[in-house]
Amino acid sequence: MREVDTTNGRRLAVEEWGVPGGNPVLYAHGTPMSRLARYPDDRLFAELGVRLVTYDRPGYGHSTPNPGRRVIDAADDIAAIADALELDRVVVFGVSGGGPHALAFAAAHPERVRKVATLAATAPCDAEGLDWAAGMMESNRASATAARRGRVELEAFLAETETEDVTALLPAAEQAVLARPEVQRMLATAYAEALRPGLAGWIDDELALYGLPWGFDPAAISVPVLLWHGVLDTVVPVAHSTWLAGRIPDAVLTLGAEAAHAGHFDATPAVLRWLTDDNRASAGAPGTSRT
Repeated sequence: MREVDTTNGRRLAVEEWGVPGGNPVLYAHGTPMSRLARYPDDRLFAELGVRLVTYDRPGYGHSTPNPGRRVIDAADDIAAIADALELDRVVVFGVSGGGPHALAFAAAHPERVRKVATLAATAPCDAEGLDWAAGMMESNRASATAARRGRVELEAFLAETETEDVTALLPAAEQAVLARPEVQRMLATAYAEALRPGLAGWIDDELALYGLPWGFDPAAISVPVLLWHGVLDTVVPVAHSTWLAGRIPDAVLTLGAEAAHAGHFDATPAVLRWLTDDNRASAGAPGTSRT
């Protein structure tokens, strides 16, 4: 782990995986997760020559909290990491709650981004024309509702429910992926590190994602974007990525017909290949559907 200082005096914890000096890929983890979250088989990074850079968003793991942060604030944090690692133009991707943070960097710093990808990403809570909670599992609906009511109610809700196991309520396709030993080990370690200092990171993440405007319009993103989403997802319904794909000018949406939320693990290899293949057209990889 290394620490990166931000311009306003905070600290960001950064981890690197894969090939030192390889093709840099910046990754924004899900909610609630930490810099230890990643594709669970590191051999993929060696195969693709990837130098994967992960970090704890503020309040998670070893990163300093930043109360009141918005999604757009992640853009300058990622820029600070890129500066510290002496990276110029990079590719970036995010999973679930990390997806909007990856998009924020692309929107705010297009000159520094070659491509961006999201897997099972959420749409803005104020997305026009989207029935935001339709098809979403009850626990996530309730958490988002608490976030819209403010910090005090969200903190009470998360404190009461953080240890609940909702696996049995997930689609069979989801349960099958989560039952893999390598996935279980990685997620358990990353989750424990995320909440080691307490709930601050999780609270601030949900407030930024569900309780506040993101601070940027996805329509302003001008770089190639690949969106992946599982059709069976009940954690973040597929309509969220459909909405994003219709809003972002140069976006391609790929649907996993038999996948749910955790299907992003199986989708990651193809997404990383798209991100790191500079010869591939901006319209995306084979098998994609453009919206």
